[in-house]
Amino acid sequence: MFLACASSRGRALIDRRLYLPERAWCQDAERRTRAGVPDQAEFATKPVLAGQMIEAALDAGISASWVTADEAYGQDASLRDLLESRRISYVLAVACSTRVRINQGRTAIRADAVADRLPASAWHRQSAGAGAKGPRYYDWAWIETGTDGHRHVLIRRNPTSGELAYYLCSSPGQVPLSELVRVAGTRWCIEECFQAAKGQVGLDHYQVRHWTAWHRHITLAMLALAFLTALAADATLTTTAQPNRPARRTDQIDLTVPEIRHLLGALLNPPTMSPNRLLHWSNWRRHHQATARRSHYRRRLATG
Repeated sequence: MFLACASSRGRALIDRRLYLPERAWCQDAERRTRAGVPDQAEFATKPVLAGQMIEAALDAGISASWVTADEAYGQDASLRDLLESRRISYVLAVACSTRVRINQGRTAIRADAVADRLPASAWHRQSAGAGAKGPRYYDWAWIETGTDGHRHVLIRRNPTSGELAYYLCSSPGQVPLSELVRVAGTRWCIEECFQAAKGQVGLDHYQVRHWTAWHRHITLAMLALAFLTALAADATLTTTAQPNRPARRTDQIDLTVPEIRHLLGALLNPPTMSPNRLLHWSNWRRHHQATARRSHYRRRLATG
């Protein structure tokens, strides 16, 4: 299990927990001993482990306005209560069978039944964020589930397939629909972190059977990803913030984590080409990637 931190400047994995099934591991003393599992490690559900990571991050001084997660965590009322007690807003996915209260709390009804009752005017097409091939457009509807305007059920509809997804939302203050949509779309950052961690820093490249060895490998991989993410964020600072830097080109994409890892690997190993030629090829690749992205975005915007 992993906790990711996402902002406009980048995202990275910041904590991890090893989930131990209760019967197969926690109640098997011999297996625990062979794997070096500490005696103090007890069984905890995934939502409990998620709450532990969130609290540890907040107590360490990491600021966060929102928490988002899939329905394995959104279904857990204790986790939602924890977030509300720490005054952290959330957009958490839940199952279609989740019962929500509407009509100022007077009526309890399944989330999918709420969606069936919505008129066409209740749906609003908005982007959940930029994807590799353009804005990720969905149809969204929201229904207030409390009396203070701070709680909602958010419903996402795929405009092509009609597939629905449901979220429970809470915030200390009133927020617009666009903010809930933005946060719901941010959940894909964790998948992007996994993809980058596995593809660039070897998060899943291990064959260990010991508690300590697993934590060492995972922690080093997370540190490497955070290092590359920080370099990528620094490389995209504007020339206003860094006046001594050369002006950024607009006909190529910014330096990404994979590109920086590629450049570092080429420079730290015995180079097969000069640094100038290496940077030339990096600029060429990013120029063509920017051209492809513009084409994808034009096509998506034309059909969206």
